[in-house]
Amino acid sequence: MGSLHVLDHPLLQHKLSILRDKNTGVKEFREVVGEMAALMCYEATRNLPTKEVEIETPVAVAKVKVLAGKKMAIVPILRAGLGMVDSMINLIPSAKIGHIGLYRDPESHEPVEYYCKMPPDISERQVFIVDPMLATGGSASAAISVLKKKYGCKYITLMDIIAAPEGVAVIRRDHPDVDIFVASVDERLNEHAYIIPGLGDAGDRIFGTK
Repeated sequence: MGSLHVLDHPLLQHKLSILRDKNTGVKEFREVVGEMAALMCYEATRNLPTKEVEIETPVAVAKVKVLAGKKMAIVPILRAGLGMVDSMINLIPSAKIGHIGLYRDPESHEPVEYYCKMPPDISERQVFIVDPMLATGGSASAAISVLKKKYGCKYITLMDIIAAPEGVAVIRRDHPDVDIFVASVDERLNEHAYIIPGLGDAGDRIFGTK
């Protein structure tokens, strides 16, 4: 059974305040998204299995721990999820990267898939789906469903910087086996399905678009 993990580390909360500020520029916003992704990745991988091996240091033989078990994959939901990838790859350089493109229909607010490309061995990997915002939960739920049904993935973690309670509820309902890591669960969605207080449109603020 998956769980909701709200990461309240002071560094994360400070950086989140920068993202929320409407006066934060594109360069700083993009950098802080990456910094937060790295800090969250550190927490989301805390329970990865390890095994003990022997190596030779310059002065002696040492018993050390290395990662064991399944290899990892990072799957950003396009396009805002791309802002979280590079810093995670710096921590997990052997991870492979898949991409899934989903946009929210402006009328129905339902997700529409327009692109999907995954590593051939994705089903054997621990998959981290990343997207700065978990609003209605529709896109994230659809992405998880694609990975499960189309690619046979069984080990999936969802990482979002902020979430709305409505989005969390959708993931818990549709995919109760998936762990969710967020830096904040905000108050609610407004009538346009934007997170309140939120931070605006993450994709626009990362890439400088409107």
